[in-house]
Amino acid sequence: MLKVENITKTYRLGKKQMKLENTKDSHKVAASNVSFEVQEREIFGLLGPNGAGKTTTLRCISTLIKPDSGDVFIGPDKISVVNDEDKARGYFSFLTSELKLEDHFTPNYLFNFFGKLYGLDDATIEKNKEKLFNRFGINEFAEVKVSQLSTGMKQKTSIAVSLVHNPQIIIFDEPTNGLDILTARTVTDYLEELRDEGKTIIISTHIMSLASKLCDRIGIIIDGKIRIIGSLKEILEKTNTNDLEEAFFIIYKRVKEEDGGAN
Repeated sequence: MLKVENITKTYRLGKKQMKLENTKDSHKVAASNVSFEVQEREIFGLLGPNGAGKTTTLRCISTLIKPDSGDVFIGPDKISVVNDEDKARGYFSFLTSELKLEDHFTPNYLFNFFGKLYGLDDATIEKNKEKLFNRFGINEFAEVKVSQLSTGMKQKTSIAVSLVHNPQIIIFDEPTNGLDILTARTVTDYLEELRDEGKTIIISTHIMSLASKLCDRIGIIIDGKIRIIGSLKEILEKTNTNDLEEAFFIIYKRVKEEDGGAN
């Protein structure tokens, strides 16, 4: 189980960034008092437009950046991500399309390298590699340099490497971004398998159909704030709509009207 409590993160904007965002404010609140829980055997979707605060929230959860305030707690022992980040990292896998594999290494080398970084022995590395490489069809490309792999195979390799230590909590930022339909299906099918094995999974996405199909519960984040959390059925009932895309636009419109009214 993972519990996010009131995560807030603010960034200072340079003059160029202020101009790009058409603002006179030198600070941007990327995440504002973000709170939610994710249980074992659950896929939680963080849904929102670009710039809504999805990636910032996930980075705070996975110890890549520190929040200005708030914390994240893991499991029944309530391990603090903020105060015990080294211990917390062993529970996580974090994958984002912004993280690139080195072109001159092979999938086999990368898997072994990161397995050693996590302190795994050779037997465990080989056991996990066999499972993941078979699952994603990487075996015949195991000694091919990353620079020579297709986009889909690079993504599959990234996923396999990120799962080298068999983590309990899996965080994927836009897991199907840029993938062809076959590779995307392979990824989503495996996420469902991991959930059924008892993993805790968080994905961020702006693809409504993916969230509708894959997620057990969904949190919609707009302008750094969680606006609604629930199952697909609950969100549709609360917005009196028939599909998630329609529900999202209603929530987005309400937020902008409220913000406009506040101004």
